Amino acid sequence: MVGTREGEHRAAGRRSGLAELGVYGAGGLSAWHGRSPRAPPARRLEPSLGLCSAARGGRMLALRLCIVKKTTSVLARALTSQSNGSQSLPDMSEGHLPIHVNNVRSRLRAIVGASTNWRDHVQAMQERKALHTLLAQKQEDLPPKKMKDSYIEVILPLGSQPEIREKYLNVHDSVRFGRILEDLDSLGVLICYTHTNPESHQRSPLSIVTALVDKINLCKKVIYPDCDIRFTGNVSWVGKTSMEVKMHMLQEYDGVYSPVLDATFVMVARDPENKRPAFVNPLIPDGPKEEEVFKQGALNKIKRTDFNTTSLLKMAPTAEERNIVHNMFLNTLDTRTVSFRSRVLPPNSVWMEDAKLKGLQICHPQERNVFNRIFGGFLMRKAFELGWATACSYGGSRPFIVSVDDIMFQRPVEIGSLLLLSAQVCYTEKNYIQIRVHSEVYDTDTKEHKTTNIFHFTFMSENEVPQIVPKTYGESMLYLDGKRHFSATMKETREAMNAPAAA
Repeated sequence: MVGTREGEHRAAGRRSGLAELGVYGAGGLSAWHGRSPRAPPARRLEPSLGLCSAARGGRMLALRLCIVKKTTSVLARALTSQSNGSQSLPDMSEGHLPIHVNNVRSRLRAIVGASTNWRDHVQAMQERKALHTLLAQKQEDLPPKKMKDSYIEVILPLGSQPEIREKYLNVHDSVRFGRILEDLDSLGVLICYTHTNPESHQRSPLSIVTALVDKINLCKKVIYPDCDIRFTGNVSWVGKTSMEVKMHMLQEYDGVYSPVLDATFVMVARDPENKRPAFVNPLIPDGPKEEEVFKQGALNKIKRTDFNTTSLLKMAPTAEERNIVHNMFLNTLDTRTVSFRSRVLPPNSVWMEDAKLKGLQICHPQERNVFNRIFGGFLMRKAFELGWATACSYGGSRPFIVSVDDIMFQRPVEIGSLLLLSAQVCYTEKNYIQIRVHSEVYDTDTKEHKTTNIFHFTFMSENEVPQIVPKTYGESMLYLDGKRHFSATMKETREAMNAPAAA
């Protein structure tokens, strides 16, 4: 009876949470506006719920797979649609069996020819040099592919396999988002290898790495640690040497998979030694829906180029932005003195220099990717966790991740590096906190610091937060850059809320 009551409590809690957050489709985005966030329903992960017999576990898993097969057409539409209300992708799930999340990395090692042993891995990377002869001399030599050719489904069975929950569990009885970032990064690379890997070769001559996390938008605050998660994705746009990948994450509630997030990554292909660009198979859209998705991928590239061109590191702020900075500066002057040097912190405000946290990571071989560099997902997880801690410290309450955007991988991180992370609150508005995390490696021989990544996270706090106030010109530029990222996120959210639901 204890197990039955616990199951009823958990089911009721999930239904209540769904009603509160509105996680179905684009309507879920309304959870970020006009409502006070709240913690997930209180639940216990009792041993009686997880430590079942092998036979019972097998029957449960078989039953879940049977349900999934019977609802293939329904799931396909949900799994390939974007929860932000944009154009849905075609049904590509037929004939695709989900991959267990633990097998994604092993598949990547098999495609590349990497080893799980450190010393053997180094030798395997040396042997990859011989694969240069398999590279295409021009893109036209490679056979075109369709979006469905790269379509992949991955299952994270937190509900049906309780033994893997602890890796994903946080102290708030929800899923660690940093772990999700790791899984998305691995999945994005595997999708691109599925698009490019010819069946005639046992190993791929390409070195495919993450170049950019363009955007990750969430429509749900809480990810439950005891419900199955499903990832889907495919290549959505292809250039000469780069590929855009769209991925979606859904979680199962009472037999129904509901959207949690949409992610857009950009991957680049390089030669076997990861030194020079390499051509990838062209992508041919199949039908009006895929043509629309492909067109959007091309527009995304243009937007990224325009955003980079107008960067505050290259161009002066706009007239409107200059007025914002000047008004903030005037608001901090001491009215009792006639001096530009006498500064006073306004009420309910915090100086930007007092809203930062720093961290250090020693990059061990355990965190390497298949190319003997530090795994990009590991870098994202560490940056997110430091950013979350900064938002938590600043807001004084539990923050919820709303969006991740514009993560540029500027240079690889070598094993053995000293990785320095610095998280900064750069913009605030009501109960939103914009965090910028700067990542750099320190060379102990040359004493040089080299930037590897810049991360941008948008958090929502449970309560309204103090206003962040820059004191120097450099901090003012950080403030404006944070405001730009926050405004872009809010604009996309409003557009998604107003857009009609995908068919």
